[in-house]
Amino acid sequence: MGTNSNDEVGYGNPPKKTQFKKGQSGNPRGRPKGQPNLATVLEKALHEKVIINENGRRRAVTKLEAAVKQLVNKAASGDLRALQQLAALARTGEERSAEPVASTATMTEVDKKVLEGVLRRFGATVQGAEDAKSDSE
Repeated sequence: MGTNSNDEVGYGNPPKKTQFKKGQSGNPRGRPKGQPNLATVLEKALHEKVIINENGRRRAVTKLEAAVKQLVNKAASGDLRALQQLAALARTGEERSAEPVASTATMTEVDKKVLEGVLRRFGATVQGAEDAKSDSE
């Protein structure tokens, strides 16, 4: 190799013959699209619409809504397994709806403490400014 700076090979300077040609990508086909995970496929399938007959009328509802209606109807007709599944589903729904209320109450208490601290500091600043004004007068 010569002493020419163009011929040097090292970190950040690969040999010219191994470099990509101008206009040529290092990954010509590109990154393949990933396959969706189970949660994505399930969500997509549950939000598909189906036609159901309800009270003699045809309605388009999501598959999730249709499945829940079937589960409720089976539980109401006395199917014990359907009743257990419905109870478990209802408990899960209640737990999820109860969580934000608890966290909101906690946030409110924390917010009150922070606000009290800010007001105390602000009150001290206002008191200090008033004292400085009265001293200068």
